Amino acid sequence: MISYPRRYTHTSDCASGSLAVSRTTPIVFVVDDDVSVRESLELLIRCAGWQPELFASAQEFLSHLQPPYQQVLAPSCLILDVNLPDLNGLDLQKRIAVDRIDMPIIFITGYGDVPMTVQAMKAGAVEFLTKPFGDDVLLDAIRHAIERSHTALDHEAQRQVLRDNYASLTPREREVMALVVSGLLNKQVGGELGISEITVKAHRGQVMRKMQAGSLADLVNMAARLGPPVAPESKG
Repeated sequence: MISYPRRYTHTSDCASGSLAVSRTTPIVFVVDDDVSVRESLELLIRCAGWQPELFASAQEFLSHLQPPYQQVLAPSCLILDVNLPDLNGLDLQKRIAVDRIDMPIIFITGYGDVPMTVQAMKAGAVEFLTKPFGDDVLLDAIRHAIERSHTALDHEAQRQVLRDNYASLTPREREVMALVVSGLLNKQVGGELGISEITVKAHRGQVMRKMQAGSLADLVNMAARLGPPVAPESKG
């Protein structure tokens, strides 16, 4: 493997690793089979104020992602060597890309080529760096990746609030919501469900309150983000 510039090992004040790390401190995972690379990156990452987590192989990293660790909602990114002894970096990317959109990937390699770079970037990598490279280049890539992770986590938190609000609806309120967002008027909803228009209005009010929707447009947007509702069967 090609090593990083020597200046990585001389990033002065953080060598003791005494920086405080909180639960929300961004985590920078590093998967590289070269111990010298892992050690130099650990110092660089810690000095930048992030929490480094180091792994020598893809399998070791995947084992670490098992619950409950993956429930920690701290922004994160993954610095991933392409050439690994077991599962290579591109294959690992495929394994985690769908489930961990909150963990952007920065590829590093000493043997990169154009097809490999294109494959990685098309699969969602934020950067593809060829060793050796300067610390500023890597730090900029990490900052960008962590910003993306922040955004992904924010969106997921918003989706979870919607799911929780929807879970608080009664079965009848869900039926009313499905029909209302499909464009039916209260009277039509009542006809579909065999209930009075006044009862529909009461259920609709509860739906708006529980979903924290300020308008019908808000409710329609929320329904779209939740996914297709299961609409009740039409009478007759």
